[in-house]
Amino acid sequence: MREEEVPAWVGRTLVRLGHSNFRAGFSLSARDRSYARARGKATINRHAHEMLVKRVGPAHPLKDGKQTPYRGHPVFTAQHATGTCCRGCIQRWHHIPKGRPLTDREIDRLAALVMGWIERDLMHHPA
Repeated sequence: MREEEVPAWVGRTLVRLGHSNFRAGFSLSARDRSYARARGKATINRHAHEMLVKRVGPAHPLKDGKQTPYRGHPVFTAQHATGTCCRGCIQRWHHIPKGRPLTDREIDRLAALVMGWIERDLMHHPA
């Protein structure tokens, strides 16, 4: 996927995820919204990249399937909402196979999806 195609892919994927009652049921807490707004997009985007690399980037992540908390940071909630919380969900929702490390391009694409979901949540819940 070319870089210019990522925003359209994010939009289509958010629509597809919205058909899942489980994925569509997530929203940021007031505390997480405040945190995201205070830190700004660049910082949250950096956090998304760092968390994806560390928690789901390896071929065999530590405690895979249980490594992403449901709350405590906007990225954690967004990972569950976007199916980027574990390698099983990444395989199921994004067709990236388990058992090999994620590439930098895959991390960038998944981080863009996480950020798209966070930005949409913030727009739907103005300060």
